[in-house]
Amino acid sequence: MTKKSLEEVLQSAGNTVEMLRNSEIGAYVYPVVASEFTNWRDEQRAWRETAVLYDQSHHMAELTLEGPDAFDLLSYLAINSFADFDMTKAKHFVPCSYGGHVIGDVIMFREAEDRFNMVGRAPTVNWVQYHAETGDYDVSYERDDRSPSRPGRHGVVRRHYRYQIQGPNAKAIIEELNGGPLADIKFFRVGTMNVAGRQVPAFHHGMAGEPGIELWGPYEEGDDIKDEILRVGANHGLAQVGARAYSTNTLESGWIPSPLPAVYSGDEMKPYREWLTEDSYEASGSIGGSFVSDNIEDYYLTPHALGYSFYVKFDHDFIGREALEGVDAESQRHKVTFEWNPDDVTRVWNSMFNPPGENFKYLDMPQANYTSATYDNVTRDGKHVGFSMFSGYTFNDRAFVSLGVVDPDIKVGDELTLIWGEENGGTAKTTVERHQQTEIRVRVAPTPYSRDARESYATGWRTQGQ
Repeated sequence: MTKKSLEEVLQSAGNTVEMLRNSEIGAYVYPVVASEFTNWRDEQRAWRETAVLYDQSHHMAELTLEGPDAFDLLSYLAINSFADFDMTKAKHFVPCSYGGHVIGDVIMFREAEDRFNMVGRAPTVNWVQYHAETGDYDVSYERDDRSPSRPGRHGVVRRHYRYQIQGPNAKAIIEELNGGPLADIKFFRVGTMNVAGRQVPAFHHGMAGEPGIELWGPYEEGDDIKDEILRVGANHGLAQVGARAYSTNTLESGWIPSPLPAVYSGDEMKPYREWLTEDSYEASGSIGGSFVSDNIEDYYLTPHALGYSFYVKFDHDFIGREALEGVDAESQRHKVTFEWNPDDVTRVWNSMFNPPGENFKYLDMPQANYTSATYDNVTRDGKHVGFSMFSGYTFNDRAFVSLGVVDPDIKVGDELTLIWGEENGGTAKTTVERHQQTEIRVRVAPTPYSRDARESYATGWRTQGQ
C-alpha cells in the first residue's frame, strides 16, 4: 500500500498546528540504554564531580554521504562555511528552509575527501537524504535510523557504537585507556586514541560543561570498548548515565535539542513535503505547551534565536541565504535559561493531591518535556515575549530550569511569567492528562547555565545566549 505524503496528511488535516498539537505519538523515548544505572541524581552529579560514560549509540540517526559532489551538496544545505572543513574537524551542521528558518542540526565529520558522516535527529537527516535523492548530485548515501523506542524481543544492531567520557576525571581515564597522554585535540576537533588494543576516533566534545572525548567504531566491537572503559573508570569514580539523566545534560550546557523543523509551509518547500511520508518524524511529531497560534510559522525559529548567528556565513550559496541576508541579527530573539521559582514548582506538584480536574499539568523529573517540540508561553506584563522549550531539574544546581528564546530587549536577571499547561484542559496528546493552566515565575539566567560551560567552552553556539 502506498504511503501518503506529508503534504497529503497536512491537506487532510486542514490546520497544521491543530494536527501537531493533538498528535498521539506518545512520549519521546531514549531507547535501549537503561533508565538508570544507579539513580539519576547521582548520575547528574557525577558529570560535574567525577566522570561519566554516556552511551549515545541508539537515540540518534546517522547518515553517511559519499561521492564527488558530496562536499558541494552539503555546503549548499548549510548556513555554515565549509571553507576550512578538513578531516581534523567536526562541524555543527545547521540547514535552513528557503525562508531562513532552522530545519534542525547534526554533528558532522569529514571521514575522507568525499565522504561525510552526520549524527543527530531525523529532520536534518531527512533533508539531506531528500536532496541526495532528488538533486543533480553524484552522491550515494547509507542511512542508519535510531534504534526502536520499544524493541521488545527484537535484537538491536547499529552501524556504530558511540560513547562519551566526560567530567573532571575524564582526562585521567582517557590517558590510562590510551596508555599515555593523548595528543592535544582542540575543542570540536577529531584525533585518535587507543582503547582495548584498538585505535579509535576521538572527538573533543562536551555536553554538560565538563571536558570530554567521544569515541565510536563498529557496533560489534562496542561491548569490548565499553568493558575496558568501565574497568579503567572504576578507579576514577566513573558512573554510567542512564536515559533519564542523559537528556538533562543539555539544561546545563545550553543546546535546545528539538525546535520544530520549518518545513510545513511555503511553496518552495512543497516538493519536500511531497517526498516525506506519513510515518516521518515531521508527520507524526507533536507540538506541546501553552503557546497557541493558528499560524505554523509562529513556531519557526531563525538561527539567531538558537544561538547560531556566528555560523551564518555568506561566503557560499546556500538554501535560505537570501532570506538571512535580510535579517537584522540584533532584532532577533536570543537564547536564555529560565530559573523556575521553587515555590511555584512545588505548588504544581502539590496540586496532584487536589480533586480531579483541579490539578495542574504534571511536572516530571528530571526532564519535564512531554512532546516532540515544546513551546510554553513566556510573558511580561501579560505580553508574549518568548518560549520555554526544554525543561527539567538539575540536581547539581538544585534548580528547575528550562532553555528558551526571548525578545531582544529581555535581559539576564529579568523576572518573567511562564504559562504552564495547555489550553482548555489539555490537548489529545497521550502524554497530557486533564489539568488547569497556571503561572510560574521565572528569572532569566545565562546560557549555558553551568559556570564551567560558560567559562571553558570556546565562543560558539552554546555561549551565544550570554
